[in-house]
Amino acid sequence: MRSYLFLEEHGVPYTRVSHDEAATIEMCKDVEKVLGAKICKNLLLCNRQQTDFYLLLMPGDLPFKTKLLSAQIGSARLSFASGEQMWELLGVKPGSLTVLALLNDPDKRVRLLIEKHLLDAEWFACHPCVNTATVKFRTADLFEKLLPALGRDYTTVDLEEPLEN
Repeated sequence: MRSYLFLEEHGVPYTRVSHDEAATIEMCKDVEKVLGAKICKNLLLCNRQQTDFYLLLMPGDLPFKTKLLSAQIGSARLSFASGEQMWELLGVKPGSLTVLALLNDPDKRVRLLIEKHLLDAEWFACHPCVNTATVKFRTADLFEKLLPALGRDYTTVDLEEPLEN
């Protein structure tokens, strides 16, 4: 409910679809067809010491290469954060991770990373902190309304493997 109120309070029109649990990108394929938008993959990562945490938003069809990301953010030995850490930091369970979970991180312990291919998409689709629904809104609203309302900066990353010559 809090996610919907946040969208409404900040003047972000959205489309919502309720559905069976969809905890993976593969499970979201039918929802994408209904919404007419790709759902982004959300990963919670941490450094080896588990002192730095990163929420990575990326296209669901782009493979995740730890090596490419580590070099761009200056953090070696990235790994996936645990479900317990996800709950503690962002108040969501695995399979429900979303940029909207940053509502639950007022201390800004999680750094936001956005893969460059998401920047130019017309639509942004994500779970509203539960994986039995998905919302779609204009990507411009994410950058112009939601992230400023959260007081959040982000780092753009490029996870596309360079072509070999």
